[in-house]
Amino acid sequence: MGSSTVVHVLRHGEVYNPDKILYGRLPGFRLSELGVQMAKAAAQALAKRNVTHVVASPLERAQQTAEPIAAQFGLPVGVDERLIESANWFEGKRVSPGDGSFRDPRNWWVLRDPVTPSWGEAYTLIAERMFAALHAARIAAEGREAVCVSHQLPIWTLRRYAEHKRLWHDPRKRQCGLASLTSFHFDGAKIVGIGYTEPAAHLVAMSPTARTAKGA
Repeated sequence: MGSSTVVHVLRHGEVYNPDKILYGRLPGFRLSELGVQMAKAAAQALAKRNVTHVVASPLERAQQTAEPIAAQFGLPVGVDERLIESANWFEGKRVSPGDGSFRDPRNWWVLRDPVTPSWGEAYTLIAERMFAALHAARIAAEGREAVCVSHQLPIWTLRRYAEHKRLWHDPRKRQCGLASLTSFHFDGAKIVGIGYTEPAAHLVAMSPTARTAKGA
């Protein structure tokens, strides 16, 4: 038997995005006031855990979400570029279901392949970098627990990869709410269980943008 380690992969909280664009990797997008509360709720949910390592995507919203967790354990917030949001051709644009973006002939070439996908970073590349980041965190927290703060699509792709499921999927069916925790349980280097919790669900219910968060 190897050592028992848990790596919690946390999605950031709600982002202040009044123009409702797909912000992706764009700089300057920070948590809303409600998003800050979500980050604190996630921290509270982890308060009694044995967390010894906290790392986050370099994007502001992920770093902000990591801060209250790191603070309560007296840890620094590390940066792992592999946890960053996926690249997307529609970054900086307003793209919402029903707004006509997907029916516009000018976008059809970009949307031609939903399996790779053609409009952004390949799912396989997302899975590989996230899996590498997951194991780096496992090694850093060997025998204890780590927190990695990332973004919805990378987290969901990682989970499907770890569960040996096909990577392309219906975005509407992702189980990865704002400030949710997808927890990977390890025995040595082997994943022996995956858990999911939503410590900020009561706050997400208050968010008018929770179901349509862009570039999450």
